[in-house]
Amino acid sequence: MTDLFTWQITAPIALAALAFGYLLGSIPFGLILTKAAGLGDIRAIGSGNIGATNVLRTGNKKLAAATLLLDALKATAAALIVSAYFGPELGREAGVLAGFAAFLGHLFPVWLGFKGGKGVATYIGTLLGVAPAMVLVFAFVWLTIAKLSRYSSLAALVATLVIPVALWIVGEQKIAVIMAVMTLISYWKHKANIERLINGTESKIGQKG
Repeated sequence: MTDLFTWQITAPIALAALAFGYLLGSIPFGLILTKAAGLGDIRAIGSGNIGATNVLRTGNKKLAAATLLLDALKATAAALIVSAYFGPELGREAGVLAGFAAFLGHLFPVWLGFKGGKGVATYIGTLLGVAPAMVLVFAFVWLTIAKLSRYSSLAALVATLVIPVALWIVGEQKIAVIMAVMTLISYWKHKANIERLINGTESKIGQKG
């Protein structure tokens, strides 16, 4: 347990990792792609956020898929680049912080008044960069819950709840703590979805209107 609170990286390295991760994570791909495609400002439709789910509301599935991929990979890139830069001894810890910061950058981009997406894709991207095997766990849980409930939001909420527990079980306590913090933030960003799930008004997968 003591090791959980003993990080090898120094404050300057941690700050550099956080800054780099935040800058990458704050790139609003959903907004950039929709504007480039002549679809206007994605923030003016649907939920108003910049994530793939809202991009899908434009009716352009390819653009939504591209947004999903890029939002995930910007966090993966942040974690892997920082990890490689600082080497095997300090890189893993720095990479975890960079992935975490990329997640925050996506949710709270300074360029957009700190109003970003909900972070599920970036959560997965961070996981891919710091504990890639856990992406399979996330996918399994998401697909299982989605199939049983037909609620995409519920599937994501359950999957993000399982991941920190799974990481802790396999001995990745430091990563588990960071992902747990990300899970809490994700739940806060999904508070409207949670309210609709409780009220029975959340849209199901494949539901129209």
